[in-house]
Amino acid sequence: MWHDIKRIAGLAWPVLIGQLAVIAFGVMDTAMVGRASAFDLASLALGGSIYITVYVGLMGILVALSPIVAQRFGAGERESIGEEVRQAFWLAGFLAVPGFLLLSHPQFILRLSEATPELEARASAYLQILAFGLPAALLFRVYSSLSTAVGRPRIVMAIQVTGLALKIPLNLALIYGVERMGIPALGSTGCAIATTAINWVSCSLGLTLMARHATLREFGIFSRFCWPNWQAIRALLKLGVPMGLSYLIEVTAFSFMAIFIARLGDVTLAGHQIAANLGALLYMLPMSIGIATATLAAQAIGSRDFAWARLIGRRGIEFAGTLGVALATLMWLGRALILAAYTSDPQVAAITTPLLAIVAFYHVFDALQVNAVFVLRAWKVAVVPTVIYAVSLWGVGLGGGYVLGFNIGGVSPAWLHGAAGFWFANSASLAVAALGLLLYLRWIVRVKS
Repeated sequence: MWHDIKRIAGLAWPVLIGQLAVIAFGVMDTAMVGRASAFDLASLALGGSIYITVYVGLMGILVALSPIVAQRFGAGERESIGEEVRQAFWLAGFLAVPGFLLLSHPQFILRLSEATPELEARASAYLQILAFGLPAALLFRVYSSLSTAVGRPRIVMAIQVTGLALKIPLNLALIYGVERMGIPALGSTGCAIATTAINWVSCSLGLTLMARHATLREFGIFSRFCWPNWQAIRALLKLGVPMGLSYLIEVTAFSFMAIFIARLGDVTLAGHQIAANLGALLYMLPMSIGIATATLAAQAIGSRDFAWARLIGRRGIEFAGTLGVALATLMWLGRALILAAYTSDPQVAAITTPLLAIVAFYHVFDALQVNAVFVLRAWKVAVVPTVIYAVSLWGVGLGGGYVLGFNIGGVSPAWLHGAAGFWFANSASLAVAALGLLLYLRWIVRVKS
């Protein structure tokens, strides 16, 4: 057992550090902008929820490259990996077009929030700047999926940590301004400029490593030019579209929470943003374990070692669930210190305090469901998990949250009015998703192995 966990942890820790660097972007933006003004923090929450919806939905399609490459790598079919990556580049380019258009013209989505004209205008400016960084973010995802699938997550981690190091001075300069250099204080708009610049730096580094790194160079990704191969792209889409939809469902459960909670005012939205940011930070550990477990399982499936694939999948889920309970406990015990690190505004703190208790329970179910779904993807199973996500996250989570948060029909107790109702329903939806995915995974491994 410990040997299995050691193998998972060996792949998971660089993924975790890299993902923590990525999520630190959001934590840093939230903390820095929150100290600039509640208005800027609200615009970040609103604009960020829409950006992440668009990005994650498109990125999820490209993540299909990871189980495909991992299975080919496990089967020893190295010569075919380069072609898969070249086709993923084409797909990333095609996906960037609608994504750019949506982010450049977000007004019809922003109107759902019923935000003030000033808040809508600031969130729109934030999204229009991020649109120019979206193509780079999608291309970097191709690099990340390839490197992780062949067991080289450290080279992804190196770029992500480099991006974080660049983010700090850029944020300081652009959010608060540098008077002696003539840089004005831009608030949330400054975050968008910094993020877009770093996306292009990360993309350039990833493409360079694909061409020069000893492990990645052997796949001959840039050895020749090729036009789109629609059969290969269809194979990516067959797995990637349901995967992208599942990511989209997951993230829209959050983004529409933010849009609906925006109706309750800037202060409530700021409190929700802190809880969402903390939930995303906690999510990085089980997600990293899930990525590592799925990589090992997919490689085992490619080599036809189904018994090992079954075992490593189970070990990963057990490992993530145990750590999820421990991390939720620590978060609950240290909630006062956590809250103080995020805000000095007493009104925002009052809104956020009850949400932290719900986030602790939420995280345990989140750890179980994300690992179950990653192991299912290793088996190239994505359609039924997407249905499970739709029913639980949209139905139980978003629908239930709307009823509880706005007290529709007078059925909600007072302590669940507002943001707390949305978070309680979202926690319940993850419990339903975890149960459904674990039961389905148990059936899949019996049928396929």
